[in-house]
Amino acid sequence: MYFVIGAVAMGLLAVLVIFAVIARYFFSLSWKSLAEFNTTLFAFTTFWGMGINVIKDEHVIIDILYDRVKPAIKRWLAVVNYLIVLAVVAVFTWQGVLYLGIAGKQISQGMEIPMYYMYGIMPLSGVICMICIVIKIIIFITADLSYFAPKNQVLARDDA
Repeated sequence: MYFVIGAVAMGLLAVLVIFAVIARYFFSLSWKSLAEFNTTLFAFTTFWGMGINVIKDEHVIIDILYDRVKPAIKRWLAVVNYLIVLAVVAVFTWQGVLYLGIAGKQISQGMEIPMYYMYGIMPLSGVICMICIVIKIIIFITADLSYFAPKNQVLARDDA
């Protein structure tokens, strides 16, 4: 369901941006509330995607050295790595809560709603991402060693 929400939000963003561009360039129509909603939806998809990247292993990783390490050591390197990521996301979440307390009471200019609806995605997505990271750490600890086999090996041909 988590992935579906992100995909639906991304699809909606694409449709609304295309609509806004066509309305602006062909009909000279522009709505500040739509522009603000598109910006908010873009931020939502960005922050919502943090947890998806953790669960789906779609984050950036430089694994040239990591793939040369024995699987038993990889397990604990992965756990330490994700504990560091968990700490960074915890700081992000806490800062999001602090920012929400400061800027959340203001009213947006476009949609005329309290900004905590817009800025609330930061701490919410941070909490969800932390849950995803804890799940991933549990998977690392309980997985079979074959889980840590190299995933990005380059296969060389001998006929060259």
